[in-house]
Amino acid sequence: MNPVLSVVIPAYNEQDTIAEIVARVEAVPIPKEILIVDDCSTDGTWEELVRLENRGVNIRIARHERNRGKGAALRTGLSMVRGRIEIIQDADLEYDPADYGVMLMPILSGKADVVYGSRFLTASAHRVHFFWHYIGNKVLTLFCNMFSNLNLTDMETCYKAFRREVVADLALEEERFGFEPEVTIKISRGGWRFFEVGISYSGRTYQEGKKIGWRDGVSAFRCIVKYGLTVRHRRPVPVSVTPNETDLTLLKSLVSVSPGLVINR
Repeated sequence: MNPVLSVVIPAYNEQDTIAEIVARVEAVPIPKEILIVDDCSTDGTWEELVRLENRGVNIRIARHERNRGKGAALRTGLSMVRGRIEIIQDADLEYDPADYGVMLMPILSGKADVVYGSRFLTASAHRVHFFWHYIGNKVLTLFCNMFSNLNLTDMETCYKAFRREVVADLALEEERFGFEPEVTIKISRGGWRFFEVGISYSGRTYQEGKKIGWRDGVSAFRCIVKYGLTVRHRRPVPVSVTPNETDLTLLKSLVSVSPGLVINR
């Protein structure tokens, strides 16, 4: 039987955090598979992944023979999924899998096809952001909203969850962090139902391993213009809005890791 959830984790030089984030993902009480793509790490990340896979847990790993970027790693991971819901998880400890309940609730309850976890729509404690990262994110999100006709507050968030049908036929192209605006615009043109929820966030510094830089911001602008002008609208896909009993049971189990989760049937 295929799992309900596929967690896709791109990893590059995350030897110090990969085992911990996998343990946190495993702790979420929902049937899942964990798909980790090592983007040709130069530290001991791959060896750690082999050790984790050999434990016999529902983990599958893949490795790029050269460093290609986060977008390429996500394409590889998304091509491996078997679950009916997919969620993207960074390999560092900035995002907390305890938020999966909040992320998955709109999908499992039949209200949404796509859920973005916003770092700015929350009253939870969070580490203070870099000022210019914050401004850059806001500008990129506003610019992307103009082309996608959405009103997102955090387009650049890692936490994106989709029903499998949403991304199954998307021809994704971006190799690096351009994945974020590309997937947002392409999904928006399909007429899918978007939700946005508040999540916790503990951003790290460059000394701690943060990798995104100003060049990625410039590339994101390029991607917004490119896909905003070239991707055509598609006919909205018919969707079911009635949750089944299995989904409601899963929602209830997720309350244990998301204490603020409220289930409205």
